[in-house]
Amino acid sequence: MHYRSISDMNDAIVRNLHRLPRDIDLVVGVPRSGILAATLLSLTANIPMTDLDSFLAGKIYTSGVTKRRAALDRQATDMRKVLVIDDSVSGGAAMREARSRVEAAGIKADFTFAAVFGLLPQHEETDIVLEVVPHPRMFQWNFMHHKFLAQCCVDIDGVLCLDPTEAENDDGPAYEKFLGEALPLFGPTRKIGWLVTSRLEKYRSLTEAWLAKHGIEYD
Repeated sequence: MHYRSISDMNDAIVRNLHRLPRDIDLVVGVPRSGILAATLLSLTANIPMTDLDSFLAGKIYTSGVTKRRAALDRQATDMRKVLVIDDSVSGGAAMREARSRVEAAGIKADFTFAAVFGLLPQHEETDIVLEVVPHPRMFQWNFMHHKFLAQCCVDIDGVLCLDPTEAENDDGPAYEKFLGEALPLFGPTRKIGWLVTSRLEKYRSLTEAWLAKHGIEYD
């Protein structure tokens, strides 16, 4: 399994800045994960950014006070060199759709399409792939929505929900209250293979009720 964290994504972007056009006016993130890549690139290179939907609507994000400069306060119509970026490319469907929407909008600009991670050094749908990451692979920002979750062991406390505080972890009424009201942390959208926990067997029913309440499926 090839795993990449948000830190790995940032490192890949920084290492490959020299491969990107030097005169980019705007970074556009392909929803949803591409917005993360666009944000990291925007902050690193101090380039204005927006998401694809906003860009097609003629809107770009405003800059904060600490980053303010004239180049960051231009309108979408002023942007002539635009980098459209996604977190990864595999089959290329998301990037093809992004290209199609940009072309249909008839926006007059010079577009470059990039992905931080790709299966190959070059993909038909992208102009630039920053780093090759072959299958099987998982990313920190979307692993809870990955099909491989069905083959994974997942802890409950500290992963699916917050850990109990010292006061809550009394093996009594406070702990039972925690089990029923624990705040969700990472919410999966796929069925989990196995749940791992140090909770005692006597708390099984409370645990199962909480999992059902939050729509968490498991084998």
